[in-house]
Amino acid sequence: MNYINIGNVKIERTAALAPMASVADRTYRLICREFGACYTVSEMISSKGLCYGDKKSAKMCVLDDTDRPTALQLFGEDPEFVGRAAYMLGKYKPDIIDINMGCPVPKIVSGGSGSALMKVPETAEKICAAAVKNADCPVTIKMRIGWDDSSINAVEFGKRMEQAGASAITVHGRTRQQFYSGRADREMIRQVKQAVSIPVIGNGDVDSAEDCKAMYEQTGCDLVMIGRGSYGRPWIFEEVRHYLETGELLPEKPVSERMEIMLRHAEMLCGDVGETVAMKEMRHNVIWYVKGLHGAAGYRRECGEICTLEQLRKLAERVVTENG
Repeated sequence: MNYINIGNVKIERTAALAPMASVADRTYRLICREFGACYTVSEMISSKGLCYGDKKSAKMCVLDDTDRPTALQLFGEDPEFVGRAAYMLGKYKPDIIDINMGCPVPKIVSGGSGSALMKVPETAEKICAAAVKNADCPVTIKMRIGWDDSSINAVEFGKRMEQAGASAITVHGRTRQQFYSGRADREMIRQVKQAVSIPVIGNGDVDSAEDCKAMYEQTGCDLVMIGRGSYGRPWIFEEVRHYLETGELLPEKPVSERMEIMLRHAEMLCGDVGETVAMKEMRHNVIWYVKGLHGAAGYRRECGEICTLEQLRKLAERVVTENG
């Protein structure tokens, strides 16, 4: 197995799990880790929320020792707050601190955070430098290729982040204007990789083992990160590892096994946040797990009514029977 180093952190060169708000919670990261995700990144944590003692922000920082190596991801538009938050994260002992400069969501962008920082590279550089100065672990940046088609600045931006002390850069190959439409621009990821000497992680539209290998080959990136391609398919990381090692594709998992994994996911989440909250949070995951199956439209409608683990078990039994 090949490895890369981000600072002093050694990571298998297979596929990592991307940070995804309202998705990549601790349970989601652990279920992906069980299937071979080589590295994970938390949901976005507000730097100001952390500094002001917000309990929800603090809870998102708690890590499981089996989820290593892992990064805690901060967002914010103020270098002082990001620097203070990076220092505060030290007590949670993340392997890496990642700074979000790529989120396209309006409520994040409107405050000057996320991909809005692509428009103000000078401020972004100060934020990175503040985090590096105050962190006791490597600091990385997750970015897009620019704000819109008329302001693609990924190469310049990446160089600034390297200059500010970033240990690696993750590049999602879209502009903020695109959100998640169109196709990720792998040529721009390749250009960033050629322009900097620190590791570059390629991200965007990887939804299969074959496409993961293609991302490596087309961009020369040091690591591939998978986000939406893992929805309802946490075993994609197992598929990637097997394909990279052997050149062979694993067979599709039978529906019965998919439902077993879904139920395990739900049980783990119940153990973390309690059944009432877990079942609400599982609804979107269930929709992803049944995607593409016979009767999926009906299952999706039922997801909104699932309130107990027992209800989910009964749905899973029916899915297996109807797709046997």
